[in-house]
Amino acid sequence: MSEEPRPHRTAAVIPAAGRGVRLGPGAPKALRALGGTPMLIHAVRAMAASRAVSLVVVVAPPDGAPEVKNLLDAHALPERTDYLVVPGGETRQESVRLGIDALPDAITSVLVHDAARPLVPVETVDAVVEAVRDGAPAVVPALPLADTVKQVEPRAKGEPEPVVATPERALLRAVQTPQGFDRATLERAHRTVAQVGEGATDCAGMVERLGAPVVVVPGHEEAFKVTRPLDLVLAEAVLARRRLTDGF
Repeated sequence: MSEEPRPHRTAAVIPAAGRGVRLGPGAPKALRALGGTPMLIHAVRAMAASRAVSLVVVVAPPDGAPEVKNLLDAHALPERTDYLVVPGGETRQESVRLGIDALPDAITSVLVHDAARPLVPVETVDAVVEAVRDGAPAVVPALPLADTVKQVEPRAKGEPEPVVATPERALLRAVQTPQGFDRATLERAHRTVAQVGEGATDCAGMVERLGAPVVVVPGHEEAFKVTRPLDLVLAEAVLARRRLTDGF
């Protein structure tokens, strides 16, 4: 007699242990305020907005788990979702692995989401979850590129760099998060793909190195990454427009 298939249960892992140096000195990037609320809280709410996500695991700086837990406790979060804070590692790859290690056995699929993408719409989250549940081992939301891309031969900072190729733009996509995975596939990638230097910044790339298929679903322009001060200005504008139209 064959076993009944396991019910699908999805968790989101948000690595938030980085310093975010490109936004300048001060608080870690994930704790910077956006519309008066830390970016991390926006990112947690974005994951919890999906009814498919039953657990959100926030991976805090190694010595900052109590602070992050207090932060989550201080903000209104959807009650149907469980929240867990675990200390992270020195690299993003290590932090994601620690987040995966904290998942209950019942979780079958995992979303990995950047804390610095606070405004990803729930429709994008749901599209990633659905593609994983339909059988894709790894799913990334992505957008076509607006700009032509040049491959160059790197030179010292400020020096002119020779162009060596112009990839066909129609074949390229700019990848966003949340990236979604069958749990067993993601765990195998983290067991198998060695960490070199600062480790992998893209879990889907680790799955590609296993030889497993990765598919793309449409991303969203509001799922951009807040990395530079100008991104923060744009994020504030998007949030202000949402508050006008959604009345929250």
